[in-house]
Amino acid sequence: MTTVTALTTLALLALAGCGTESGRESLGADEAGSAVRTDLPLTDVRWSVDSLNVDGKKIAVPAEASLEIDAKGKVSARTGCNGVGAMVTIDGDTITVGERLPSTQMGCPGVPGTFEKALGGAIDGKIKAKVDDKKLTLTTAAGDSIALSAEKPAPLVGTGWAVDGLISGKTARSLPKDKKGETPKATLTFAKDGTVSGNLGCNGFSASAKVAGSTITFGPVKATRKLCPEPGMSVERELMKVLKGQVTYEVHHRELTLKTAGGEGLSAGAGAPAK
Repeated sequence: MTTVTALTTLALLALAGCGTESGRESLGADEAGSAVRTDLPLTDVRWSVDSLNVDGKKIAVPAEASLEIDAKGKVSARTGCNGVGAMVTIDGDTITVGERLPSTQMGCPGVPGTFEKALGGAIDGKIKAKVDDKKLTLTTAAGDSIALSAEKPAPLVGTGWAVDGLISGKTARSLPKDKKGETPKATLTFAKDGTVSGNLGCNGFSASAKVAGSTITFGPVKATRKLCPEPGMSVERELMKVLKGQVTYEVHHRELTLKTAGGEGLSAGAGAPAK
């Protein structure tokens, strides 16, 4: 057995009808026996969880639930509560789950907590994998099943980005919550005309945003001037520090990160922009 990435593992299961990544040359007949193709890359793909069935019962799935494995065979699952993970090995179409990895220990009520517990029980032992186009089905020895779909990466321009975290150096933190347990609704949307607009957590804003390579250069921010209760104003001040001058950006699947040269930054997920 060899340890591989989740995506390499799963895509290899369907090589008879799939093959090389889009944009790469196919192997010749002497090298591969026949030409094969696939619309999915063999690595760096995130699978969105569509459904989970355990003990004959359908478990409610949080909207953000997903699964991904890196090049070292590390499975990372997002559950809407704690991040969970494990190492895997494969042999043919069988994935064997090995060492469990440390995770956070938050207690989450409702759908996220129930889903996390059920998923943790299903991702265990030997699992059969089947890939059909951009769909993946994992089936356990007990008959539990997980249906997943390849998640389409979000483009920087045209996507409504919902800010969900603040970055300071190597430290990342979630947006602060108000007394009702709600976070400020901060959003960004980059347009084709080289501008960005949205909400800073309190006031609406707009600015020029020139994208070049891995950088974005922001022009002066124009914003409304209303006052909002905390933590809206605090979040707005933090975001204003980031949306200033040149920053580096990275889009990973459906997550955006902006960072200044000084290490201040923000993280955002693809979603609908504020109205």
